[in-house]
Amino acid sequence: MCGRFLLTAPPEAVAALFRVAGFHPFPPRYNIAPGQPIVIVREVAGRRRLELVRWGLLPGWVKDPGDFPALINARSETALEKPAFRAAMRHRRCLVPASGFYEWQRAGRVKQPMLIRPADGGLVGFAGLWEEWIDADGGVHETGAILTTAASAAIAPVHDRMPAVIAPADFDRWLDVTHVDARAAAGLLRPAAEEAFEIRPVSSRVNSAANDDPGLAEPAAPQPAAPQDAAPAPRRGRRGPGRTGGGGPPDEPRLL
Repeated sequence: MCGRFLLTAPPEAVAALFRVAGFHPFPPRYNIAPGQPIVIVREVAGRRRLELVRWGLLPGWVKDPGDFPALINARSETALEKPAFRAAMRHRRCLVPASGFYEWQRAGRVKQPMLIRPADGGLVGFAGLWEEWIDADGGVHETGAILTTAASAAIAPVHDRMPAVIAPADFDRWLDVTHVDARAAAGLLRPAAEEAFEIRPVSSRVNSAANDDPGLAEPAAPQPAAPQDAAPAPRRGRRGPGRTGGGGPPDEPRLL
């Protein structure tokens, strides 16, 4: 899964890696959560563009978005067949620039937030899909999802899923929906190399989407494990898939 990530590189660095000419400035983000705007790279008329879409894909065929959970992740193994994603796999592939992502490692009753970031401190491009949904008044709403794959051996002890990372050499093939069909593009969706990421514990402040500052990415001492005989903490109100309210770790998103 990928329920939180960060993009802290300057816009100029993002534009350089993804070979985008012309862009609007955007601020560094240290705790991007579902439902918030995310930066994507897509190809329009043969030119790459940086755009903003809302994180949580809503297929164009949905009649009432209130009855459909926004999809923040899509399983790479099944995206070609699932109705929510198969059209986007053919026609609306994108890249999601990222400086890393967060996962929560369970230790007994404790979930320790971990920052998983490129070992070289740079940027990566997550494989993404985007869609547009048109409301009753003709307004166009663009949304997106991050494709996930089985975790690499280095990341598997933290979580069994991770974002699918597209290598820079494959950016052209992933974005080219005119000449590269969906099945060939799906062949690019695989775990990152073992040495590609480093992992470190960070503060539980990242649990709340209201926090978004550089301190979230700083190393922190792991949380002490809860005693085995401790009573479970009282549950708060139930939250829907991918929502970010409250102070605990984000719920597991719905994966199709």
